Amino acid sequence: MNAIRRQDGFSLVELLMGVLLLAIVMGIALPSADTTSRGFRLKGDAQAVANVISLAKMRAASRFTRTRVRADLAANTFRLEVWTPTNPAVKTVGSWVVDGGDIPLSTGITFGIAARTAAPPNTQAAIGQSPTCTSQTSLDADNVANTACIVFNSRGIPIDANGDPTGGNAIYITDSSIVYGTTITATPLVRQWVSNGVTAQWTRQ
Repeated sequence: MNAIRRQDGFSLVELLMGVLLLAIVMGIALPSADTTSRGFRLKGDAQAVANVISLAKMRAASRFTRTRVRADLAANTFRLEVWTPTNPAVKTVGSWVVDGGDIPLSTGITFGIAARTAAPPNTQAAIGQSPTCTSQTSLDADNVANTACIVFNSRGIPIDANGDPTGGNAIYITDSSIVYGTTITATPLVRQWVSNGVTAQWTRQ
């Protein structure tokens, strides 16, 4: 007569050891995965900012009017706006009309420069976001707090509040460690930069 074979399962101690080992592995892997995911989100947001700036430049030239990229530094959103005159014969009377809606930055990403003290090479004399925006019904007055605007004239050239061509515009976003900057010269040339959290040096993308 054949003997009955016993197949013992795992003991409670073995199960606990397995759970503990799994917890240790997950504890090591999750922070790394989160850092990688945040890096992808930051890079994607930076590319979105650069794309909207390039689109604003093209829309200005194609519609023969001013456009701007407006960043809301408090709400962490940005958008494209087109100047629309109330009367086509009077170009200075009208309003900024939103084109496409607000675009939010990803979770954990904000407008800012972290601890950077120098701008990317040959871009700005002093690092900082572009000047504040004017109100929705003004071209050159009533600056709106906690905003940054890059304004293009009808030829797609970045201009200042007086309507004069200007360089040194920039929008910076960060995850508090890595900083991405999108700059535009008076030429106008849109460039994207990144500064990591180790050396703080700027690298052209």
